[in-house]
Amino acid sequence: MLRRFLALLCMGLALPAAALDTSIAEATLPSEARETLRLIDRRGPYPYHRDGVVFKNLEQRLPQKQRGYYREYTVSTPGSRDRGPRRVITGDQPPAVFYYTDNHYRSFSKIKRQDQKR
Repeated sequence: MLRRFLALLCMGLALPAAALDTSIAEATLPSEARETLRLIDRRGPYPYHRDGVVFKNLEQRLPQKQRGYYREYTVSTPGSRDRGPRRVITGDQPPAVFYYTDNHYRSFSKIKRQDQKR
C-alpha cells in the first residue's frame, strides 16, 4: 500500500505544470498585465520589440502544440531596467487561450478572460 502511494506521488510530481490546471481571473491580474491583454486585443502597438515573437515552450510547461502556436508578450515590471520576468503567452491565431507568468516561465496560470468583444 505504501509502495503504491509513493509511486502515485512520484508520478504526480513528474506532471508538467499545465496538468495542474491553475487559473487566474483577468480582473485579478496586475494592471500592467491587463494593459498587455488590451494591447493584444487591439493587435498593438507593443512597447517591446520582442512582443509577439514565437514562444517555443522548451520547458514543456504548457500543453504541447505545433511550433508557432504560442506567442509571448512582455508585461511591464515597475522598477525593472529590462523586460522583467512577467509575460502573457497566447495560443492560436487569433489568440484563443492566454497564460500569465510572473516568474519568467517557471510556472503559468491560465487566464480566465472576461466576456468581451475582441
